[in-house]
Amino acid sequence: MADFLYFSTSWCGPCKMFRPIVQGVAAETGTNVQFIDAEQNQALAAQYNITSVPTIVVSQNGQTVYRYTGVMSKQQVASLFQTHK
Repeated sequence: MADFLYFSTSWCGPCKMFRPIVQGVAAETGTNVQFIDAEQNQALAAQYNITSVPTIVVSQNGQTVYRYTGVMSKQQVASLFQTHK
């Protein structure tokens, strides 16, 4: 089972635009996504080497199997969730 982590910050414009897309697709697909503020949780952000936001990380058994920095379309997010479920 994969862990989906969404890193953002409160001041990031693209994050504000992308978060509702991720939330919507997660709700539609029953995917559990952890939404993490990279500034408030700097240790976890450092653990996943987050240098830019928004970033989605897919982790399996503690290993990063996929990461994407930037904004995706709704279809891309749905495909990502389906591929790594």
